[in-house]
Amino acid sequence: MTAAPRAIVFLSDFGYRNEWVGICHAVICGISPSSPIVDLSHGVSPLDVRGGAVLLVDSLPYVPADAILLAIVDPSVGRDRDVAIESNDGRLLVGPDNGLLWPALSSLGGASRAVEITSPDVVLTPISPSFHARDVLAPAAARLAAGADLESLGPGLDPATLAEYSIPEPTVEQGKIECEVLDLNRFGNVLLNVRKTQLAAAGLDEAGAIQVDSTSGSGRARFVSTYADVEAGNWGVIVDPREWLLVIRGNPANAAEGLGGVAPGDPIWLTAARD
Repeated sequence: MTAAPRAIVFLSDFGYRNEWVGICHAVICGISPSSPIVDLSHGVSPLDVRGGAVLLVDSLPYVPADAILLAIVDPSVGRDRDVAIESNDGRLLVGPDNGLLWPALSSLGGASRAVEITSPDVVLTPISPSFHARDVLAPAAARLAAGADLESLGPGLDPATLAEYSIPEPTVEQGKIECEVLDLNRFGNVLLNVRKTQLAAAGLDEAGAIQVDSTSGSGRARFVSTYADVEAGNWGVIVDPREWLLVIRGNPANAAEGLGGVAPGDPIWLTAARD
């Protein structure tokens, strides 16, 4: 009995204005038409490898263990290797070898096997120098979903040569955390690379309110459980569903704008709020 085609969970920074997502869907459907395609997100900030890596690893607990993970955020398309990897727990990941897949792999116990996707039986030719998603990565993910062996995609790679990337850790001191912006959402909420345990380690979990400072803006935020707890224009801090600290403002205000228009990677300082 032939196994049912596997689902493909698809993450990218493509957005929906152009045809890129739809073309990748079409290529996948031409190879493995019965495979469900889950669009995890195509709203990763353009070229933001870190943002894609964080979203991918945070989503793993909710992704079926047999799904193919197709992740594409590729600022150096055409230069980085295109790879397919099996993790130590048997998951299959496809994407550029630029660190995007590394946090997810690390959380899965590392890589057991890896190949570079070059097989003429897999890639679409001629390969566009600027659209490997269509010509290399989507076909490879579809082949795996249809039951192909990893080795059929191309020559083996030493997993030790895969590009690594670590999500930055904040600097935690008593009464102070120096952190950075991980991501922004469409409502202007600011995701920080801070966990609840790190707030406790700094002694800030007992503060009545938190002073949030960037290089060009600041806010005084109180701890809340949900968005509805913050009145219009006021600041709040919550632990988001992915367990990161999130700085918010009551609608229609915008936390990112209030912090001076911060962007991913910008530094943020958290202290107990000043009187």
